[in-house]
Amino acid sequence: MTEYGRGPGSEPWHPEDPLYGDGGWERQQAQAGQSSYDGQPQHYPQQYGDWSADGQQAAYGQAQQQYPPQQYPHQQYPQQYQQQPQHQQYAQQYGEQAPQQYVDQGQQQYANGGWGAGQQAQVPYTADPADPYAQQTAAYGGEQADYYGTPDAYPPPEPPARRGAEPQSQPEPESEPEPEPQTDWDPGPDQGEHAFFAGGDDGDDEPDGEAEGREGRGERKGRDGGKSGKNGKSKKGRNGTACLIVVLVLGGGIAGVGYFGYQFYQNRFAPAPDYTGDGTSATVTVEIPKGATGYVIARELEKKGVVKSVDAFVAAQAENPDGKKIQAGVYVLNKGMSGKSAVALMLNPKSQNNMIVAPGQRNVQVYAAIDEKLGLSKGTTAKVAKKDYKSFGLPDWANDNEEIKDPLEGFLYPTTYPAAKGMKPADILKEMVTTATAKYETLDLEAKAKKFGLDSPLQVLTVASLVQAEGKTSDDYRKMAEVVYNRLDLGNPQTYGFLQFDSTFNYVKNESNIDISESEINKNKDPYNTYTKKGLPPGPIGNPGDVAMKATLNPTDDGWYYFVATDGVSKTEFAKNHEEFQRLKDKFNASKRS
Repeated sequence: MTEYGRGPGSEPWHPEDPLYGDGGWERQQAQAGQSSYDGQPQHYPQQYGDWSADGQQAAYGQAQQQYPPQQYPHQQYPQQYQQQPQHQQYAQQYGEQAPQQYVDQGQQQYANGGWGAGQQAQVPYTADPADPYAQQTAAYGGEQADYYGTPDAYPPPEPPARRGAEPQSQPEPESEPEPEPQTDWDPGPDQGEHAFFAGGDDGDDEPDGEAEGREGRGERKGRDGGKSGKNGKSKKGRNGTACLIVVLVLGGGIAGVGYFGYQFYQNRFAPAPDYTGDGTSATVTVEIPKGATGYVIARELEKKGVVKSVDAFVAAQAENPDGKKIQAGVYVLNKGMSGKSAVALMLNPKSQNNMIVAPGQRNVQVYAAIDEKLGLSKGTTAKVAKKDYKSFGLPDWANDNEEIKDPLEGFLYPTTYPAAKGMKPADILKEMVTTATAKYETLDLEAKAKKFGLDSPLQVLTVASLVQAEGKTSDDYRKMAEVVYNRLDLGNPQTYGFLQFDSTFNYVKNESNIDISESEINKNKDPYNTYTKKGLPPGPIGNPGDVAMKATLNPTDDGWYYFVATDGVSKTEFAKNHEEFQRLKDKFNASKRS
């Protein structure tokens, strides 16, 4: 049976059902009167059969008046509803009278429960006077339960002209109704079209329960030939939205692939963005920190607007044979320079706003250089050093006696430092002290002082300053260091603890290479004069460099006590005793006279 029947059995429909014997809403008129049932001829002058078997022709006449046949020809229904009812099939197959076994069999199926045995057996059927179908209970099986007039029953089908009209109110079921099976004539989303693209939003604007109730009462809006009204607009809107989403997704994907492809090409194959020429007349000051690599330098230049990109400078530095010789310091550069021009200018000393502390330089010389670089008046940096030296980060073992002339002597480590107008002297001095302190910590001067029998790390630094001042070459430094250590031994048979270095007297006079007699030197009793005072001076007499420091910590062991610059300039010769020293001294005097 179809959804208009009462169950899956073979029981024919009730004779009073308006659709009893209906062969379809558009049954061909040529079939009228060609079949019979129960010995009575059946004819269909329009669409309804003349069911005389039960003598209920008058009731069907009312149905014909209620549903005029001229309203039906324009409706289209699935083919399965245009087939003949089962009682016509029986009449055609068995002649004038359908076998009683089929009738009994169908009634028995309903009596035994049929398609709804579980429910019909428990719920008695109560006739409803308002229900025209409730009067015919006996024809459906006597006193058996029937849901046809209850809220659990499927509603009777309506003529096509009345489909879509507001349904009559139904009483609320006592329990949840059985889910409605999907019929073949309902072309819903599960018939091959997804609900999203089908635009099916029948229940979008109403609660789920109400939407399901409307569906269960046969209210299938717009299902008879296509969507219409609100649903039709919704379908078009959703289809358009779906297409728009697809277009946006595909377009975004294509754009993303194109962008990353372009970036990949630019990074791997395209030349780096770069300016051309030597730049503009506008200049900037760029400070390059110590140990900076090409990328660090390039980032500083890019930040100040000197070069257009990091890669442009790095590539130019790699192409220049001397590119890696760019040192730390302050540079005055033009804005908008090509990478190649920037590298070339940074290799030119004229572009550097730096100052170099040379190995062996005294502090008074460093102070004067800072004043000049910063455009300050003479003596400005020396006053800052004397006033603020305690705030520059000196190690604890520095300035360990009151006879030291300058607490910062030996702590302005020889190297290159940035020094440009606008900078403060205190900042530059502090950086120098910080560099020296870090260097001395790596050398572990405290341990080295004990090794060589010295009183403190400051004395190690003082020895290094003497080696730096007296030596001329790297080979001289190690021999010079041995001379110092040998003479510091108060029991040595050569000098008995006197160093007798001209460099210490020069430091006292703040001069260099002075020509003075021994008698004049011996008259000066300054603590720094090693001719009149045994042992080391109170503190360093300059700022030793790396070579002198390493030589001080690794002296020779050949027995050297004396040395003389025999040519008066760069050639230094060493002696182990006083006789050898006297011959070297005579050689020096001879060269001086010539």
